[in-house]
Amino acid sequence: MPDTAGDDGLGPIWVLPLVVVAILLALAAAGLDGALRARSSGRSALSGSASPLAEVARLLVQRRRRTLNRDPVLHQVGILGLPLVALLMLTVVPIGDRPVLDLPVGVVWFNALDVVVWAVVWLAGWAPNSDFALIGGYRFLALAMAYELPLMFALTAPAVAAGSLRLTGVVAAQGGWWFAVWMPVAFAVYLLGVAGFAVWGPLSAPMGADLAGGVLVETSGPDRLLLLGGRYLLLVAGAAFAVPMFLGGGGGPLLPAWLWVVVKTAAVLAALVLLRRRLPTLRPDRFLEVGWVVLLPAALVQLLVVAIVVGTSGGDS
Repeated sequence: MPDTAGDDGLGPIWVLPLVVVAILLALAAAGLDGALRARSSGRSALSGSASPLAEVARLLVQRRRRTLNRDPVLHQVGILGLPLVALLMLTVVPIGDRPVLDLPVGVVWFNALDVVVWAVVWLAGWAPNSDFALIGGYRFLALAMAYELPLMFALTAPAVAAGSLRLTGVVAAQGGWWFAVWMPVAFAVYLLGVAGFAVWGPLSAPMGADLAGGVLVETSGPDRLLLLGGRYLLLVAGAAFAVPMFLGGGGGPLLPAWLWVVVKTAAVLAALVLLRRRLPTLRPDRFLEVGWVVLLPAALVQLLVVAIVVGTSGGDS
């Protein structure tokens, strides 16, 4: 696969601004989710939008819960892992024209990190030595087995069309049509995969109310804040990665490229938050069947179509 060489990355000096913007977007997503929840229960949407800030303040001063015979080291790995993985995902997303790390295998980097989430969430459920938390961890593994392969093929389709695994190369290949326009199945499967590794919406059974919170049940205080914040940061990372892969990167009229990236990321993020209120939580056993019987063949057919288009056009898609 020929690669489209890009410029060097922005470098580590841009890590701090990237973290700040990611946290602000995560707070905005939490605020929107709080407003929608408040409105559905008949309360003021404005007060609901401010509830995440109050929750952050409450959790920061709350005492940590300690269970008997827990594994404190692995529990901390599970708690810290979600925000860390999300921030590592964001390092390859072009902020305008260049990312922090302009890796020649940026697509593989993202895919490998979303697999790391498997271990992180399972450890967060296993380490506290609690039945409900452990069941939540195994629920996540069941869901991951259903969404991961379709997600991988959904990520492969834009890379095949662009002839590059570098994010800047994928963006450069969308000078005409955005990939979301002629790869709608891959785009939809990708968004479902984001909901999967962020334990969000229809794929939130590992943290379900029927398990008293599942993976979250034995965490409190700052630990719970990191787990919940990690979920929102994973949503931000998934929304931001969709921009160079399917939405033309920073391309757009009038605004600078970096601002278009932020606007498009916010739009995808808002859509993911809205979908949480529209779709029911799926049982892992039923989603396994959907994943293997529907999503995987659909993603493969999409990839085949892309390969045929690229092949017949001589790679000039």
